[in-house]
Amino acid sequence: MNPFKLGVMSEAFRLGVDGGIRKAAELGVQGVQIYALVTSHIGVVPEDRTHPIWRELQSVLGRLGEYGRKTGVTYAVETGPEPAVVLKALLDSVQGVGVNFDPANLVMVAGDDPVAGVRTLKEYIVHTHAKDGVMLRHVNPCEIYGNAETPAGDGPSYIEVLLGHGSVDFSGWLIALKEIGYGGFLTIEREVGDHPEEDIRIAIDFLKNTMRKL
Repeated sequence: MNPFKLGVMSEAFRLGVDGGIRKAAELGVQGVQIYALVTSHIGVVPEDRTHPIWRELQSVLGRLGEYGRKTGVTYAVETGPEPAVVLKALLDSVQGVGVNFDPANLVMVAGDDPVAGVRTLKEYIVHTHAKDGVMLRHVNPCEIYGNAETPAGDGPSYIEVLLGHGSVDFSGWLIALKEIGYGGFLTIEREVGDHPEEDIRIAIDFLKNTMRKL
């Protein structure tokens, strides 16, 4: 029996929060994610632990973790701009902060392996996004996340695609999540495309079929 629950980001339907929740219910998923400052990107974590940005992130995450412990909430950093091992080093230096594991961001931006990433970040994963994509060309992640001195250049460096059509090994990813004891949501995120409801239906069917084969 698969331990995972299916969810969807309410904004993915582009119908507003109420419309997104109603549509998610129609599709039979078990939960929705709305933007409420619980998961977010934090920028790019530098590898150099003496870098001022690393120290600033450590300070801010430390305060968020302390607040979360007092209120019973876990702030979850979304994966993407840096390899999993770099993010783990930062999280190891603070307490009370988790990970929102987005496999597509790792392949599209960091060029990292999501399956290995699950095992690296296993003690921190509290939520996941089900998304797929392809890196088109390697660029400095700082150029994508907006804190670089030079622009990313001409043309996109990555593309988001339908689940199962990109570089994410979903079978391996789900097996790894199951191995580490993750039993939370696989929350479908769809940020592009002209037919979001159709794409989300395809994603739901894809995940169900993939889970049946595990």
